[in-house]
Amino acid sequence: MITIGIDPGPNKHAIVGVDENFDIDGAFEMETFEAIEYLRAMRDLDDLQIACEWFQSYGMIAGKEVFETVFNIGRIYTAARFRLIPRVDVKLHLCGSVRAKDANIRQALIDRFGPIGSKKEPGKLYRVRGSHLWAALAVAVTAADVAKTEHEWFCEQFE
Repeated sequence: MITIGIDPGPNKHAIVGVDENFDIDGAFEMETFEAIEYLRAMRDLDDLQIACEWFQSYGMIAGKEVFETVFNIGRIYTAARFRLIPRVDVKLHLCGSVRAKDANIRQALIDRFGPIGSKKEPGKLYRVRGSHLWAALAVAVTAADVAKTEHEWFCEQFE
């Protein structure tokens, strides 16, 4: 089974795919239109699971980027159905704490998959560059490991 993790953004989306052996199948960033076309082409594959990071409200003021990101999640959802996994569940699964930061999640992934490596000797994580790709990988790993997270919002609610 291939699991695709998406870290959505207001304009660009990080997408990372992992196979059943947790080998990284692809790691890249795309504009919204490109992501929609990519996922539309992938959605009919057998043994494919797609998961997207989801927002949770903590009573804070939300800015324009948050609403643009949520809107784009809806646009991407029209291309392929997926699981919505809140960041808190990713933190709990990988680090065991809701207080984990991006650096803790990155380190948990390195501990699990081994060193990043170099150009001469790339490790499994060599193609994962930038915070958004690390976040997308964390979502993919959580989705591959856990059948359903505690706060997960399945998109079937909309159908």
